Amino acid sequence: MTVVREDAGAVLVDVLVQPRAARARLGPVRQDRLVVAVTAPPVDGEANRAVVEALARALGVPKTSVEVVRGDTSRRKTVRVRGATRAAVEALAG
Repeated sequence: MTVVREDAGAVLVDVLVQPRAARARLGPVRQDRLVVAVTAPPVDGEANRAVVEALARALGVPKTSVEVVRGDTSRRKTVRVRGATRAAVEALAG
């Protein structure tokens, strides 16, 4: 399972976004990616903002420490999180 990798003082998290979900949630891991369900639609970056907010809240870091680095318009994204540990992200994955 390669959901998270360390990268220069940050962690890279591979996520699979589920927009327009009934409720926001993190996990489980599917297709080697952490599922991030968000209630926002995939329009005008709303789902991306919701993913950033959900990960920041779950990991206890500011939203400015979370950024989508790959897959801006795709459900399959890579997100960089500064200030979080690999263990914390793996705990979210279950």
